[in-house]
Amino acid sequence: MTATKKTVIGLLVVVALIALVPLFMLQDAEFGGADNAGSEVVSEIQGGEYEPWFTPVMETALGGELPGEVESMFFCLQTGIGVGIIAFVMGRFVERKKQEEGKTGKKKTK
Repeated sequence: MTATKKTVIGLLVVVALIALVPLFMLQDAEFGGADNAGSEVVSEIQGGEYEPWFTPVMETALGGELPGEVESMFFCLQTGIGVGIIAFVMGRFVERKKQEEGKTGKKKTK
């Protein structure tokens, strides 16, 4: 096995440990979101309950809160679009490098 493969496998193991260890070490912990933490800090500073400045456009149009499934769908859609853009840009870089190597007739070394 090459050094690169060993490095990749080692990094994958570290990532898996970072994701799994807190779940088992802190079984009764509550993992809250940034929105909740932010509103709690604002409430502490103001000394009262946090009141939003405006109502989200979609909630106003629907006359209530968005269902959790719809919020998840929007989040996944946003993630997919971002990944698509990143993959497109990375593909362009790879293709540009191949074209440059084809023009010179030799592979560039580091």
